[in-house]
Amino acid sequence: MSDFRIMGVINVTPDSFSDGGRYLDGAAAVAHGLELEAEGAAILDVGGESTRPGAAPVPESQELRRVIPVIEGLIAGGSRAQISIDTSKAGVAVRALNAGASLVNDVTALRADPKMAGVVADAGAECCLMHMLGDPRTMQRNPSYADVVLDVRSFLEERMAFAASAGIAVERIMLDPGIGFGKTVEHNLELLRRLDELVALGRPVVIGTSRKSFLGRLTGREAPDDRVAATVATNVLAYERGARVFRVHDVAPVRDALTVTAATVSAPWTNRTSTTR
Repeated sequence: MSDFRIMGVINVTPDSFSDGGRYLDGAAAVAHGLELEAEGAAILDVGGESTRPGAAPVPESQELRRVIPVIEGLIAGGSRAQISIDTSKAGVAVRALNAGASLVNDVTALRADPKMAGVVADAGAECCLMHMLGDPRTMQRNPSYADVVLDVRSFLEERMAFAASAGIAVERIMLDPGIGFGKTVEHNLELLRRLDELVALGRPVVIGTSRKSFLGRLTGREAPDDRVAATVATNVLAYERGARVFRVHDVAPVRDALTVTAATVSAPWTNRTSTTR
């Protein structure tokens, strides 16, 4: 059994940077989610509000209309994956948890809505706390840090302590450094390079590099769909540095790459001899 989990992305939005509008129809989103599960996704992350750079917020009522039918459809369709709700609104989280979700993926790390921590605690749900500088409208305006890894680590430590103080069990918390959320290319690479410093916090680290623009800048691939190989590379590197949850659009290639990486990293050495070349 693998020691990693893949989180498949289901964007029920018209404006997400990679697949905006592709799965805005509820039936299409459900079918896509079941396909991601068949490819190896252990978690399905359903989101109804884009968090791409420059994205504007949407009303709670609209977000609910987008995500609740998809969560209900996944369960009715026989999904056995864990269902995650990608939201920063407590009202959306409540409805999603009641519909069958058991993980709240909050890009604001419980800061946007004062009721969110209580919702997660009362439900006994898991949560993912992510670092973001500013908000989606402002986060890419000249982001700067004294030391991006130490700053992100300090933030995640503080938010984890806050979550615990609100009654969320520490063992139900995952941490996300927020690749691409208020970071330059250099910041993203430094976070990947020194990921072990975040893994040392003792909670599962979630990595979300999938198809992101910094990969396009590094490779010259302008279209998000052309960044799959670069996505695979970053996830393999992150696994080797201790990440264990991977949020991706392209489940099958990432699953294959991580399966081989995990088998290689954990391969027994007992059969090796001094004559092996």
